[in-house]
Formats: sequence, C-alpha cells, structure tokens
Amino acid sequence: MFVKKKSHSGEKNGVAYVNGELMFQGVALNVYCYLVDGVLIDTGAQSLHNYFEPFIDTADFDQVMMTHFHEDHTGCAAYIERTKKVPLFLDEKTIDYCSQTADYPLYRKFFWGKRKPFHAEAMPATFQSRNATWEVIPTPGHAHDHNAFLNHQTGQLFTGDLFVSERTKVALEEESIPDIIRSLERVLTYDFQDVFCSHAGFLSDGRAALERKRDYLVSLQHEVLTLQKQGDTPEAIRQKLFPKKFPIIKFSSGEWDSLHIVTSIVNDESHT
Repeated sequence: MFVKKKSHSGEKNGVAYVNGELMFQGVALNVYCYLVDGVLIDTGAQSLHNYFEPFIDTADFDQVMMTHFHEDHTGCAAYIERTKKVPLFLDEKTIDYCSQTADYPLYRKFFWGKRKPFHAEAMPATFQSRNATWEVIPTPGHAHDHNAFLNHQTGQLFTGDLFVSERTKVALEEESIPDIIRSLERVLTYDFQDVFCSHAGFLSDGRAALERKRDYLVSLQHEVLTLQKQGDTPEAIRQKLFPKKFPIIKFSSGEWDSLHIVTSIVNDESHT
C-alpha cells in the first residue's frame, strides 16, 4: 500500500509554517504546524516526521502549545521532548492519555503514524510569548480537550480543528456539532483578524469564514431537528441530507461518518 507524502513550508503575516500532506486511494489528508513569536503551535504527525522534524530542529521556540490530543497534532511531541528543553502544554483532560502508548484505530496509525508517549504540562488560561499575551479559548466539539489560541497583540487566532472546512460533511463518532456551534459562537465574541487553521491553513477574512461555518451548522441543525420531528430516523435523515458516501467512511469503518453529524444533533440535550 503506497501512501504519497509531501510537504510545503512558508510564512504568512509573521507566522512560519510547515504543512505535511498524505494521499492514499482518493483520501487526501494534511496538517499544519505553526511557529510565531517563540511559540510552536501543534507538532504534526509522526508519519510525516521527515517533514516536521527538520522544521522543529531549525525553529526557534520557547514553548509548545497543542490545540488538542489527536495524533496528527501531537505526533512529534515526543521528538520535541527528547531533543529540546522546552515545556509542552496540553489541556489537562488528555495529559495522562498522551503519556501512555497510543490507543486509536489501525487506519489512523496507517495515516498519521503511532504517536509516542510524551509528557505535557496543563494548559494555562493565558500565556506570554516573547512579545505578546495570549488567550486560551476552550473550543470543545471536535475533541473534548480542544482549545484555540488568540494573540492579543496581533489579533491572530489559531483555531486547530475548529474550522477545517465551511461545510462539514462527515464527523468523528465522538464529535458534537452543537458543541462546535457553541465554540464558534464563543470565539466570535473575541476581536481577531488573521485565522490560522490546522488543516485549511491561513483563512482570508477568517472571521467571515468562521461565521459562515457557524451559520451552515445552525441551518443544518435546524434541518435535522425538523426531519426528526417529522418522524425520520437518524439514518433516514442522513440519507436525505448526506447521500454521498465519502471514502473516509469506508476506510475508518464508520468512525468517520455523516451519520455522526445527525446523531450528535438529535442527542444534544440543550435543544428544545
């Protein structure tokens, strides 16, 4: 099984980055690692270490901030722990999990590699970089430990996997669309300009992009609940709203599926 891999790096508005990419049988995946003002944001995937480790080796940073525990964001954290004397920060909910041998499905290890154990410190509510004060904004939904980072001096917002794409078509089994809506609404209360996503990269007019995603998900939520009230089952709703079967559904044995979008909405206790 041949996986094509490549990367590109660059700089945007004072933020250096490397983006590692994978492609296999119609499934294309990528992830970014960012460097700004002595802060490394996320560490890339272990399967792409040939691209992320050289970036890490030459990067000048004092601390590592990880948006969440998923292996495409923490895959090279153990390498940093071994080669650099800098603190690594992660939401306290998943520190213990990441200090142990990786435990996630085989297809994810195939794509992203097997994350090695590492030791992190608890993410603070705010932190200082060399020239700025940062706010850590809790943004659960994609993952229960997810955080976004806002540089108050520059107005740059690093959103991890909160955005990814404007029109969500598939979701992880544990994802919550209502929680993502609430997280989008939370970050939109802040003053920011540039948005850097861990998969979509730099977003031109990032606030508008986040607003469009929020509006799409709110509309989708309304459609799902309307169909539910009409008596449709979650599977029937999925077939109406998401008739296309994406390759990742088969590859993941259903861990990724459009059905999870529907079930997270109908099972949410906050709607009336």
